[in-house]
Amino acid sequence: MLETDNKPFVDVPGSLRRRPLAVFASFSGAGGVERMLIHLLRGFVALGEQVDLLLVRADGPHLADLPVGIRRIDLRTPHTLWAISELARYLRAHRPRALLAIKDRAGQAAVLARSLSGVQVPIALRLGTNLSASLAGRSPIARWLRLQPIRWLYPDIERIVTVSRGVAEDTARLVRLEPARIQVIRNPVITPALHALAAGPCPHPWLEPGQPPVILGAGRLQAQKDFPTLIRAFAQVRRARDCRLMILGEGGGRKALESLIAKLGLGDVVTLVGFRPDLPAYLVRAALFVLSSRWEGSPNVLTEALALGVPAVSTDCPSGPAEILANGRYGPLVPIGDANALAEAMGQTLDRPLPAAVLRAAVAEYDWLESTRAYLEVLDRLAASSILSRRHADH
Repeated sequence: MLETDNKPFVDVPGSLRRRPLAVFASFSGAGGVERMLIHLLRGFVALGEQVDLLLVRADGPHLADLPVGIRRIDLRTPHTLWAISELARYLRAHRPRALLAIKDRAGQAAVLARSLSGVQVPIALRLGTNLSASLAGRSPIARWLRLQPIRWLYPDIERIVTVSRGVAEDTARLVRLEPARIQVIRNPVITPALHALAAGPCPHPWLEPGQPPVILGAGRLQAQKDFPTLIRAFAQVRRARDCRLMILGEGGGRKALESLIAKLGLGDVVTLVGFRPDLPAYLVRAALFVLSSRWEGSPNVLTEALALGVPAVSTDCPSGPAEILANGRYGPLVPIGDANALAEAMGQTLDRPLPAAVLRAAVAEYDWLESTRAYLEVLDRLAASSILSRRHADH
């Protein structure tokens, strides 16, 4: 792990370095984006940075873990695009050295707010979702309405940071940007807290020693995660061996999943646990982790499973799993929505799991401070470049 010194990557004038970094985000649930942002903020604090966190919404459980030292500024609006005027006022008053926007709409709002403010703060946008996959089920008019603002505003963003090569390639193609404008930085997944939580007490009777092996899924209970395919695949695996399935997460799809579990007669061996902040304590005790998603950006829980030495199986969805699993080297990849293929891969992996040390080594680049330093380098390069540009313009 890296030392937490304050040595900058980029030569930024002292007067500029004393300005805060601004992070613009919406905490609207218990998802992986919010959790990764907390890790990134912890990294900024560990590296001695002054950070202003501008929040549009603040109703997610991960905000309870906001590190000491972050200045939280709650914007008085429930919607990101409605926050433009308040964000512009902040930029005029505080003049941060760089602004990091989290998610697509925050990036769009940041461009408009900067224009309104007249303050030439550089903007970086973090994208964590494969846009093409997320738009695939929409009508042509809905896709057009979603894409046009992106194609209009993204060219004014100095740097787009994506969480995987797949997201980077999709963004460049969809938005018609030069690939050089986009940079991949791995998510700050592997933290001291991950291992501390994994070392905690056993969180569920099914995970006690001597119990049948547990297969674990995790994520929001929504269509993207495709838990029905996982449940159907588990039903096939269950016919050949004694095992159980636990799904961690919450969402609007709970009732439909409960109905499917009852229909398949799996009520005694499948449980929907709900959202659990101690997810690593479940993961580390599982015999297998399964990602059944239809699309992702870079699935953090898959990375966490490997970091804890837990074997994994995943759909080959866009984007991220193929990169994390090295195209199947560290765990099988199966077609999206194929319960038969998923069941076969699950059974094979339970029979012949890879050594834990091999799995842990596969995701070493997802260390939290490695990721934080990469973000800080991007933001400081943008800040230094912005200063140079203004100096040239003045002359």
